[in-house]
Amino acid sequence: MRCPCGSGETYDNCCAPLHRGESAAPTAERLMRSRFSAFAVGDVGYLLASWHPDTRPATIRLDPDQRWTRLEVLATTGGSPFHTDGTVEFRAHYRTPDGPGSLHEDSEFARVDGRWVYTRPRRVARRA
Repeated sequence: MRCPCGSGETYDNCCAPLHRGESAAPTAERLMRSRFSAFAVGDVGYLLASWHPDTRPATIRLDPDQRWTRLEVLATTGGSPFHTDGTVEFRAHYRTPDGPGSLHEDSEFARVDGRWVYTRPRRVARRA
């Protein structure tokens, strides 16, 4: 199966090792892509583990009728292996029983204990 993050790799060679905790995302963009894949495959544990402890919710409930279909990374700032913070602007496409839609978000990421984590959205827009 191709990885949902859009890398062109198989899921087993791309985001699955991050989801299983075998490796860590080297950049904020890579973490964003792995989080999209976690939404696509329903990995709530990874979503919580990759969220900043100061902003992480207690639980996440995924909509079983929403299928994440494609990710577009639009822009990044910072977020390299040499930075301590960064942003990733992306558009995530999904499908529900009501039809297709997308989520456009500009997200903040930070490094905590040497690992990239999602902090919060700076800007969010949904389009159905």
